[in-house]
Amino acid sequence: MFTGLIEEVGKVKTITKNYDGMRLKIECKKVLENTNLGDSIAVNGVCLTVVEMEKDVAVFDVSNETIKRSNFSYIKVGDFVNLERALTPQSRLGGHIVQGHVDTTGIILSITPLGSHTNVKISFPIEYSNLVIEKGSIAIDGISLTINYLNQNVIDLNIIPHTLENTNLKYRKPNDVVNIEFDILGKYVAKMIGKWYNPDERLKNLLENW
Repeated sequence: MFTGLIEEVGKVKTITKNYDGMRLKIECKKVLENTNLGDSIAVNGVCLTVVEMEKDVAVFDVSNETIKRSNFSYIKVGDFVNLERALTPQSRLGGHIVQGHVDTTGIILSITPLGSHTNVKISFPIEYSNLVIEKGSIAIDGISLTINYLNQNVIDLNIIPHTLENTNLKYRKPNDVVNIEFDILGKYVAKMIGKWYNPDERLKNLLENW
């Protein structure tokens, strides 16, 4: 479990693709402190397991399912990624509960400076709109953010200078694809009242009514 408060921005060193996914090597320092093999680190909001450690490098194996669900299908050597170590019992929950289980991806529509702050608009698949509310929490590339406004399937975010400077948002640009994890509390509520989006069930219903 994570908080969505980014500890470090790492840099993708190598990508090795294989039949069941890929292996990522990421240059980093802070998140390697007190980290052991088998520990979890969120990479752009995706919970990954440390399988090897080199000097200032963390190594992760990424499954095809994770690649399909996230923006890892677009990742390339030299990209900057957000990193956060998993919570410990002594950690402060300064953001919101982030599992590291990415639901879908979104597209940055605009990035607009507003004085010292920055406005970012992101679109996401409209079938997930029941999981988003104004002033609710959302994780974008693993960053815990508050939704200012919601217009159907477009969220409006206000980024403070500290967040911009200390995450990969400062490298992002319009049309970039970002990882999205919706608030786990909202997902459970939607499930309980029967409004959870199920892509497989939706496809089944479309085929049955064709």
